[in-house]
Amino acid sequence: MSTGKLILVPSPIGNLDDISLRAIQVLRSADGILCEDTRHSGKLLKHHEIENKLHPFHQHNEHKVTERWVGAMKGGSQLALLTDAGTPGISDPGYLLVHAAVASDIQVEVLPGATAFVPAVVASGLSCERFLYLGFPPQKKGRQTFWLGLAQQAYTMVMYESPHRIQKALAEAIEALGGDRHAAVVRELSKMHETYHRGSLVELKSIGEKQTYKGEIVLVIEGLKAYEKRLKNAGDDTNSEA
Repeated sequence: MSTGKLILVPSPIGNLDDISLRAIQVLRSADGILCEDTRHSGKLLKHHEIENKLHPFHQHNEHKVTERWVGAMKGGSQLALLTDAGTPGISDPGYLLVHAAVASDIQVEVLPGATAFVPAVVASGLSCERFLYLGFPPQKKGRQTFWLGLAQQAYTMVMYESPHRIQKALAEAIEALGGDRHAAVVRELSKMHETYHRGSLVELKSIGEKQTYKGEIVLVIEGLKAYEKRLKNAGDDTNSEA
């Protein structure tokens, strides 16, 4: 039986020290490291004095090289998979290789670690007892349907968006959900310019018009259940004062 294995290693989303001792050990001992960008991952390895071979594995070549790496693991190689930031497979390359490894009865191990949407939703001030992770909204086709489909979503919604489209996303959210939904725009998590903007969707859009949102962005939006409860409590308070 092959001792080959695929190990998914979460990488820091900003601060290079946000990595576990176990992850460092895996990166040192793996027979090879597959990564989204060898230059980017090279900085991480250099920072932690890790010497190992980096191999490119990204959205542009994963269909071409997956079979090769599955073959290597069948032959006994233990490979680590890194993406530029966060946990592989979460809005990043990883699914295709994991799927192929599982189909070939290769052991897949996923280390716990960094991901941007969890700290963003926790720090948003919105309910995180239950939430829906949505990845990136569609860039073009299906974008309107995406937002309309969220109008009746009961629980907190969390998604990624680029700085170039965040204002468009806020405008679309206002149109589909209403401008008074509470929300948060969280950017540059764990980096020098980590910033949290909290308020209504209308207020957040106004902030973006005066001060451009830059960097990696997580958008968190209040779900319908919490929104309706907030409106009801506000109405009850008004009636009691009367």
